[in-house]
Amino acid sequence: MPGRARLARSIARVEALPLQWRPSLPEVHPRAWLAHVAPTRRSLAIGFGVLAVALGGYLIARESSLFAIERIAVKGGSPQIAGQVRHALASVAGRPLVGLDGPALLRTVDALPTVVSASYDRAFPHTLRITVVAERPAAVLRRGPDSWLVSMRGRVMARLPAAALPRLPRIWISTHTPVRTGSELTAAGAATAAHAVGLAGAFAARVASASYTGGELVLHLRSGPEVLLGDGGDIKLKVAVAGRVLAVLASGSTFVDVSNPGRPVSGIGSPPSFVPATSTRG
Repeated sequence: MPGRARLARSIARVEALPLQWRPSLPEVHPRAWLAHVAPTRRSLAIGFGVLAVALGGYLIARESSLFAIERIAVKGGSPQIAGQVRHALASVAGRPLVGLDGPALLRTVDALPTVVSASYDRAFPHTLRITVVAERPAAVLRRGPDSWLVSMRGRVMARLPAAALPRLPRIWISTHTPVRTGSELTAAGAATAAHAVGLAGAFAARVASASYTGGELVLHLRSGPEVLLGDGGDIKLKVAVAGRVLAVLASGSTFVDVSNPGRPVSGIGSPPSFVPATSTRG
């Protein structure tokens, strides 16, 4: 077996050869490493100097009139709402834009009865920009001789003269129901009616008054008939169906029931299980 003997001798010689290179970890000296990565005194001095200048500039801008508010620009509402916002923020005029208390400013604007929400931005050097989402007027709330403008969210926006805004639907409530400008309606039926009228879109111009009694939402049209919507769901669909039915409504019909929009019903007299609503006077 000469071949195997030669192979064994070769393997033995390879195993006997000394290893020429062995991996080793570099020596790490902590002090030298820190001296290499730590900032120098000169870089520290420059960094602290820049920080001091920036902080000083901020304090000067915050306390001086360099960036004082001279103009409040309002976007997203009517001129009347813009005037209300500027009046509410009159106290910030002359204050610096830098360091402005944003949360307090937004709370002031959001508290306005005509505003749903607001945001702000600084337009240097002297302008404060306010963007508002305005409440959408839906109806006139009536309580005896008193009147208020209400939004589609059921929020009381403003007090009105009795005959104001005749083209808006009326919603009647009990004389014992409390009403406060800026708050949401406490009468659930009135809030549901206001929301429905707001969702009715252009159809609302045909509505003289709206009521929600005993789970039945009713729109009393200026032309005479009443539109029964059932509960407060699918208002846009039901109103669209009611508009088509009214276009072909038989003469003398007094109601259109679209509480089931897939099967509208019209007729003469009081609809089944109908509870007469409150007055529809202006």
